[in-house]
Amino acid sequence: MNEQLLSDDDVTLYGLFVEAYACIKPLVHRDLGIPDAWFEVLLRLGRTPEHRLRMTDLADAVSFSSGGFTRLADRMQREELIRREADPHDRRAALAVLTDEGSKALHRALTSHVAQLRAHLTAALSDDDRRHFERILRTLRDANR
Repeated sequence: MNEQLLSDDDVTLYGLFVEAYACIKPLVHRDLGIPDAWFEVLLRLGRTPEHRLRMTDLADAVSFSSGGFTRLADRMQREELIRREADPHDRRAALAVLTDEGSKALHRALTSHVAQLRAHLTAALSDDDRRHFERILRTLRDANR
């Protein structure tokens, strides 16, 4: 076994990133009142102008295959959280649209989520730490798209 690779700083840094995320995620998602995947879909729609996105773009944004996302969207549509509409600019595409019921569910989930984020993520960081953390996360995301 290569001891140098085992103790490599990059391996340690990545391990800390994974461990921190694994600790924080269940804490900030525990009182959402809806499944995590539904929350991610509703949040993406809620933060998008006109609260609508092409189904394929939304599936990519929440890291689902098109087939997996179709099943997820079917369940959310049955619960009246989203609806599908034809894309007026591309007749082959469909849009996912946030419904009033979906907006209410998102509001309830976000109320808990923000409180948990503040308690378990941002409370541990200074204002400078938050700015640096955001910059680092954006850099990592953008470098690996």
